[in-house]
Amino acid sequence: MTRRMGVEEEFLIVDGVNGKPVPLGGVLDQVSDYPRLTSEMKQEQIETCTLPRLTLAELAQDIIAGRKDADSLARRAGARAAALATSPLPVESTIAPGERCARLMDRFGLTAVEQLTGGCHVHVEIESEEEGVAILDRIRVWLPVLLAISANSPFWNGKDSSYASYRFQAWTRWPTTGPANIYGSAAGYHKEMSQILASGVPLDKANLYLDARLSHKHPTVEVRVADVCLFADDAVLLAALVRALAETAARQWRDGVAPAPASVTQLQLATWRASRYGLDGDLADPATGMPRGVFEVVLALLDHLRPVLEEQGEFSAVEFLLFQVLDRGTGAAVQRECLARTASFQDMLSDAVHITSLPVTPLREAGNNAFTI
Repeated sequence: MTRRMGVEEEFLIVDGVNGKPVPLGGVLDQVSDYPRLTSEMKQEQIETCTLPRLTLAELAQDIIAGRKDADSLARRAGARAAALATSPLPVESTIAPGERCARLMDRFGLTAVEQLTGGCHVHVEIESEEEGVAILDRIRVWLPVLLAISANSPFWNGKDSSYASYRFQAWTRWPTTGPANIYGSAAGYHKEMSQILASGVPLDKANLYLDARLSHKHPTVEVRVADVCLFADDAVLLAALVRALAETAARQWRDGVAPAPASVTQLQLATWRASRYGLDGDLADPATGMPRGVFEVVLALLDHLRPVLEEQGEFSAVEFLLFQVLDRGTGAAVQRECLARTASFQDMLSDAVHITSLPVTPLREAGNNAFTI
């Protein structure tokens, strides 16, 4: 099965001169002019949404178009859109209008007040909720690797956080984030979600911010662990990996292969390590939970997905994009390199705005048009 996939990206709105986050304010009522865009909880952000797509080429075109729309809307407020998962500069963010946002502020206090983080969410089509939960149960051990690949938030309040993804640290202040238990069935999934909602802590289903979940709006599995990617190439890579993980997991389920029995604590440690080091330190081995070299873990992921990627004609494209990240570095590494070179947050932010709008690298898979731009 070739599953449709879609990507949501959350962008930071920054002043085009000094790089400080800018609230969109009155420009938000013009979001309807851009069907790919939706507003966020904070006015210093905007979200893009692709259509459900079958090929990586179609998805890449949508991602680039969404980034252009986000920047076009930002320009109406005298600002620019940057694919940064946290603001490198100090900011007092502005709550978006609406009752739900006000309730989030009232319920969660400083956690919500300080929350200005940008993620990349990948949706992958499922045939049923039973299949979707089977996928969730089997991809959970690989999600920390996706976080490491996407890591793009080293700075917080004008300081180097020492983390590759400080977004993940700030994001997990919410009480409904992080990895989940093995559910076992759709009934088990809904029982756990109902118990969480009955606790009175989250406002609603949309407030269940797990690393991966069943979408409450679409017939999809939604993987939410990643930072928004600085490079559009990395967003395409992330989507390809998530789709291949989902299809591989679905096949394992149909073949009677049980999920890896990793505990939530083990997965929390693995995601912390990915958040701390990105691709610049050891990752947790998905099979054992023990530290292992990044290159070995990435090769293990590629080997795990090889049958599906080859069948879908995407292996060469994904291999290229994956090794490109290893060679070039994550968004976090690129941000740090630029700051070290220029000694200027403003120059770094200007560079990030430029990179955000770069086209996807043209690739061709021999004998297949899955990634032809």
